Amino acid sequence: MVRNVRFMYSGIRVRNLERSIRFYERIGFRVSRSGWFSHGGKWVHLVFPGSDHRLELNYYPKGTPFYRPFGPGEEFDHFGFYVRSPRRWVRSMVRAGATPVIGFVDGPAELVYVKDPNGVWLGACGPSEPGSLPGMFPPRKRRRTSPRRRRATVRPAA
Repeated sequence: MVRNVRFMYSGIRVRNLERSIRFYERIGFRVSRSGWFSHGGKWVHLVFPGSDHRLELNYYPKGTPFYRPFGPGEEFDHFGFYVRSPRRWVRSMVRAGATPVIGFVDGPAELVYVKDPNGVWLGACGPSEPGSLPGMFPPRKRRRTSPRRRRATVRPAA
């Protein structure tokens, strides 16, 4: 299962999305993509030069299912993974000791969430049906491999 899972981002809840974007851009991040959830929340993915990991800013306005007041230190929202089969991922997480929280389909994506034993949310995003998320994430970088060196063979003297 681990081969089919990619740790992609860490999500935080923000009170003021534009102010948060300005701050993260000032310290070197850049916006890579953004969008709206079907439930009314907005997400923005930020990247930092030299890192494949993303920071996801989540803004949930009042009246949306994920809105709730939060205090200082409670901004962490969830760790995010990309998986080929969100439902299979949930089953594997439950076997490992997680508790299912919620799941929904948002266009071509299915999003599912579980809580770890400490209550930390883990989220997974994957295709709602096979082939429905082409190009959602950048391709994996291939590791450079140096050409294999031929081993010198030692031949006995004749």
